[in-house]
Amino acid sequence: MGRTIGIVLIVAGVLICGVVTLFMGVGALMAGEGPNVSRAGAVLGIALLGVVPFLILGGVGVFLFIKGGQEAAEMADVRKKERLMGMIQAAGKVSLASAAIELKMTRDQVKTAILDLVNQGLFSGYINWQEQMFYSKDLSQMQTTKCPNCGGQREAVGKGLVKCPYCGVELFLPQG
Repeated sequence: MGRTIGIVLIVAGVLICGVVTLFMGVGALMAGEGPNVSRAGAVLGIALLGVVPFLILGGVGVFLFIKGGQEAAEMADVRKKERLMGMIQAAGKVSLASAAIELKMTRDQVKTAILDLVNQGLFSGYINWQEQMFYSKDLSQMQTTKCPNCGGQREAVGKGLVKCPYCGVELFLPQG
């Protein structure tokens, strides 16, 4: 939306500048016939009524066009994270490779996305980095002190993070 408004403002600025330039130029060329406009008056009129609005509208238009592009990129990132969460919740487990292929992301981008979801408190489950698998788990299933992967005793590593010292699986508990 911002990009569209930006383009409209830029076009409006160009049109205003063009119309004013045409009007003032014709007025200066037709000296002696009808209302006279001196060359100095035409230049001043073009500057004040054409160039200034063009700079204002064009500047705001360029800003909105750039900002709209940034917002579109952020929304695409959010949609990919939503799709990743949906994939994990629907299937129960998803490999890092299949998530990367389906989302058209690199493995590092998928890792970053899942860690962002953990930090936002939106992902609870566990990740087996050795197998490169994401697992969805309900909080009720994660209240035990046993690792869902190997059955070993888990230990707290950080806020909302529990790590199995035996197999290295990291479990992410929802915040709240």
